Amino acid sequence: MTSKISPSMMCADYTDLPGTLRALERNGIEYLHIDIMDGRFVPNFTLGTDYCRFLKRNTSIPLDYHLMVEEPENKLDWFPIEAGDFVAVHYESTKHLQRVLARIREKGAKPMVAINPATPLCVLEEILCDVDGVLVMTVNPGFAGQKLVPATLKKIRRLRDWLDANGYEQVEIEVDGNVNFPNAALMKEAGANIFVAGTSSIFKADESMDVNIAKLREAVR
Repeated sequence: MTSKISPSMMCADYTDLPGTLRALERNGIEYLHIDIMDGRFVPNFTLGTDYCRFLKRNTSIPLDYHLMVEEPENKLDWFPIEAGDFVAVHYESTKHLQRVLARIREKGAKPMVAINPATPLCVLEEILCDVDGVLVMTVNPGFAGQKLVPATLKKIRRLRDWLDANGYEQVEIEVDGNVNFPNAALMKEAGANIFVAGTSSIFKADESMDVNIAKLREAVR
């Protein structure tokens, strides 16, 4: 599958979001990753509804919502979800996973299920026909700047092999957590094709965003 970059917008420079968006557009970025945290499912609060609306008004890049919230089925209507967007909900966050995935698709968006590092792949078996992608957390969700959980690399490979062997070749694999340049290459080799890029890659302070995006593109080519 074609590799795609989804910058983590919680890591962007809030003092110059228009400039950041122009740089991302200039570099052909495919998605904008939006971390939504409620302080309950994960011990942190992040981006909210007004931030999402600002992005919708100021760029045509589709949003890649990552809902780290309890009972996401009750909160979908809070967000400006549109056709072309990805919306990931955690397997661990709801008792009604297929219901919330169906509602995402009704909105015209692409449903995705997210799983934490310790969540086994077997939980996906009954919902693969309902999703366009699987978001594999390669760190425990909640905070930027964490180190890769090494076992998740084998998990990505097992998932890709399983998807391909069972007729789900079209299901994409997104990876989120310590996607630096060396790790991104390993994740690509394992079978991932959407890369959430944060402070360890495109938002690194020692180089320009243009240079960092080019380095990440090369790593996942």
